[in-house]
Amino acid sequence: MPIDYFPICATLVLMNNLRDKDILTGFGNKLKELRTLKGLTLQELAFEAEMEISQVHRVEKGKINPTLTTLVALSKGLGITLAELVGE
Repeated sequence: MPIDYFPICATLVLMNNLRDKDILTGFGNKLKELRTLKGLTLQELAFEAEMEISQVHRVEKGKINPTLTTLVALSKGLGITLAELVGE
């Protein structure tokens, strides 16, 4: 491999991480907006979604990448479809 291979790979990883962070933060903001529009607290959404409040909080803050099953649980907890939760 050429000597420049590592810096290029490191740059691509960094760019992907930043892109992922933007996506996760944007989704978290949308989740919080939907939750507040429904008049739910974090605790109430966690209860309705049958999740730990800390997990809902981490999703809202963009700290974790939620799984499909987590997204389904959140949409059910909000009383909306999965498409409504993840759509733009």
